[in-house]
Amino acid sequence: MDHPTGVGDRPITRQDGLYRKISRKLLPLLLVCYTFAALDRVNIGFAKLQMSEDIAISEAVYGLGAGIFFLGYVLFEVPSNLLLARIGTRRTIVRIMLLWGLTSTAMMFVHDTTSFLILRFLLGVFEAGFAPGIIFYLGFWYPSRLLATPMTVFMLAGPLSAMVGGPVSTWIMTGLDGAGGLTGWQWMFLLEGVPTVLLAFVVYGVLADSPAQARWLDDHEKAQLARDLTVGSKARSKHEFRQVLRDPRVYGLAVSYFCLIGGMYAVIFWLPTILVGNGVESLTTVGLLSAVPYAAAIVAMLVVSRRSDRLAERRLHSAVPAVLSGLAMAVAAFSTGNLPLSLLALTVSAACSWAPTRCSGRCRRRTCPARPPRVGSRSSTASACSVDSSARYCSAVSRTAPAPTSPGSWSWSACCWPAASGSR
Repeated sequence: MDHPTGVGDRPITRQDGLYRKISRKLLPLLLVCYTFAALDRVNIGFAKLQMSEDIAISEAVYGLGAGIFFLGYVLFEVPSNLLLARIGTRRTIVRIMLLWGLTSTAMMFVHDTTSFLILRFLLGVFEAGFAPGIIFYLGFWYPSRLLATPMTVFMLAGPLSAMVGGPVSTWIMTGLDGAGGLTGWQWMFLLEGVPTVLLAFVVYGVLADSPAQARWLDDHEKAQLARDLTVGSKARSKHEFRQVLRDPRVYGLAVSYFCLIGGMYAVIFWLPTILVGNGVESLTTVGLLSAVPYAAAIVAMLVVSRRSDRLAERRLHSAVPAVLSGLAMAVAAFSTGNLPLSLLALTVSAACSWAPTRCSGRCRRRTCPARPPRVGSRSSTASACSVDSSARYCSAVSRTAPAPTSPGSWSWSACCWPAASGSR
């Protein structure tokens, strides 16, 4: 997988070849792993179309179950990443993938409200720390000036899992319904959970904890990488965890991120229900139509992140899509019964809510008043966890809201707007 260096159209050097080699070795596996992690958040929306009747759960219970996942996530995210710094990335990722894969598979045994809520909570507990842990891990392999592209590639897993997961989930639910005495949604959890368990063993055999342990790098490449990381770290300061907790910017970013993911997850969890409410009866059609917003999100992420990097500008590239996402969500809220307009509005909202969350990397000094902690330090992990955890917790306690096309829930559109003021 090619990795641009972000320094213009100059001849390819040995250094460029090093980072292309790292990208080819790491990013495909990490992308696949995170795709299955994100799939756990997507497939519940499709399972609901069948399981809500089978186990008699209401819309409110489903909303609570969708959100309680993040409650478990936020409670254990920081401890999980602090543990990662002690035992290494490989063991941490293997532990996370084994436990969440087994729990995801166990969702096929849900039989009432209590078992549904318990397993959703445990799923969040066991998955906690995966994404921030990988972000922490990438700091071992790329200097800060080159992190934007691998970060974007890794984060593509979110919309990619939703785009692929919709058609695949509905195909399993319709094609295997009744086979072996299991319902379609039970087969879906089984076939989408087991691969995660198998991937854990692949990670254990392939992933190296650090460049020093990578057998596919020669001594010269390891030395070059060490020099690049050392040069990059000199430009950044190191902070204690207590300083991170006292930094108001952390909480400002958490609020901004909450505003973005509030609308984002409203679409993820309720899109299948919205499509059915707009007259789509075939599960297969629901799956295919649900892929449309996320295909647009992938394009938006790549276009916005590359343009943001090229212009070294972050605020407008975050604020403008956030406002557009909020406006589109408002249109979707009042377009019930009009499938083309509703789907178009949700597509624009999804694309614009995903795009600004990937505007990372270097910025002009005037748009970056304070440099973040050195990538690879424990404080950088804590910073990422603090922002992510705070946002996910707030989002979790709001997840019992009705589907965003109902008259009382149009206010979800406002969630994206304040992110404009926090995008600095």
